[in-house]
Amino acid sequence: MVPYVSDVLFNEPQGRPSSLVQFGASVSFSCVFVYAWSVGEAGAVVPWVLFFIVGTALSGLAESLPKTRRRAAGLLRLTAILVFVCFLATMFLAPEYIIE
Repeated sequence: MVPYVSDVLFNEPQGRPSSLVQFGASVSFSCVFVYAWSVGEAGAVVPWVLFFIVGTALSGLAESLPKTRRRAAGLLRLTAILVFVCFLATMFLAPEYIIE
């Protein structure tokens, strides 16, 4: 399993279509954050939306790199996965920070 994970993580970046979808998701989560902030309910939305904004932006950045930057793309993908794992850990260990 270890060689397969490293093959997927450090694979060539997928290019424009994949990165546009991920950047679009990041912009969508940013819009949710800005809307909640403008309405005044940012306290209830901020913790979990920020994880998704950062995670999808890192993943989109990894996919938009040139094909010769496999290692940098892999590190950005790994960082995005780590952000989402931290969100899951926070959700299970301290749900009061996520769900208010």
